[in-house]
Parts: sequence; structure tokens; C-alpha cells
Amino acid sequence: MMKIVKQISLALLLLTLFAACNNNAADKKKVKSRVVKGLYSFGPEIRSFTDCDEAREYWVVDSANTLELAYSNMNFEKPYEPVYIEVECKMVKSDSLSVTADYDSTMVVTKLLKITKEIPDGPCNQ
Repeated sequence: MMKIVKQISLALLLLTLFAACNNNAADKKKVKSRVVKGLYSFGPEIRSFTDCDEAREYWVVDSANTLELAYSNMNFEKPYEPVYIEVECKMVKSDSLSVTADYDSTMVVTKLLKITKEIPDGPCNQ
């Protein structure tokens, strides 16, 4: 009987340690959301964003499907016309085996805050 109690206690201890380790790993995988401002271009082959402050270029994934719709509703005659956007997003590592490998990272848009054809004065308008 004592042997069974020890085995159960050991199993519970190991299970607790395993669960604690998994929680720490999950916390490390969480990517913080942030607001970025810059130029967005959209077309059949490219969805790119240039951060005006850092001059970095990102591949764009529109998780909420609001950015692409808002861009399309602007009725440009040609694709890839840049617009100024402010979005809430998360940055993730780009896939090295796809078109996104040419970009600094992949920007996953979670919320569209602003989109306009008018590019404000400053680093975006150079």
C-alpha cells in the first residue's frame, strides 16, 4: 500500500513540474501587440508595409481582413499605390522558404486604426 502511495505522489509531482514548464514555454511564445505607422502597398503579388521611423519593410498578413478591404475600397486605378496606415499588429519571423523571406519580418495586422491616401509630412513623405 505504501508503495502505491509513493508512486502516486511521484506521478503527481512530475505532472506538476511538467505543467509548470509548459506554462513558461507558452509565455515566451506570446508576441506583444504594438501600433505601427507607415506606408502600405497591396496588389496581386505583394502586400508590404514600410515603417517610416525605422525604414524597415515587412510582409503583411491581414488577420482581420479589414486592411485589404479598406485598401480595395479606395478604388485605385493601378495596384501597389502606397497609402498611409496606422495599425495594431504583431511581428513574427518570416518563412525562409517563401516570398516573405525577402522581408525583415512578417507583420500580422490585428486591427486597422487609420488608412488614408494622404501621406503625412515627415519620414514617410520622402
